[in-house]
Amino acid sequence: MDDRTAIVINNNGMGVAEPALSHKLVSTYLNLLDLSGSLPAAVCLYAEGVKLAVAGSPVLEELQSLTAKGVRVIVCTTCLNHYGLLDDLQAGKAGGMKDIIDAQETAAKVITL
Repeated sequence: MDDRTAIVINNNGMGVAEPALSHKLVSTYLNLLDLSGSLPAAVCLYAEGVKLAVAGSPVLEELQSLTAKGVRVIVCTTCLNHYGLLDDLQAGKAGGMKDIIDAQETAAKVITL
């Protein structure tokens, strides 16, 4: 992975599994990504994926650490509003679909989890 990669997370976790396993998988993925030294340019969260960036999420520390290291964590404003979570955002920045499209267009590679 390099700084021209965008990662898309559109589920409240990783894979199709019970919530505990799905959260464990995404936590492990983001933690290893954070420790790898090979960071993506952006992580785009939309649909139920926005729930990973709000208070109570099991991966807040990982997302906050990625943000602190310069990774753009873009969290869909429309989705946050839909779930009533805009005021609970704790990691990344709320952005519009245009921000997500821009991150994907400028990426050499887009990975969807």
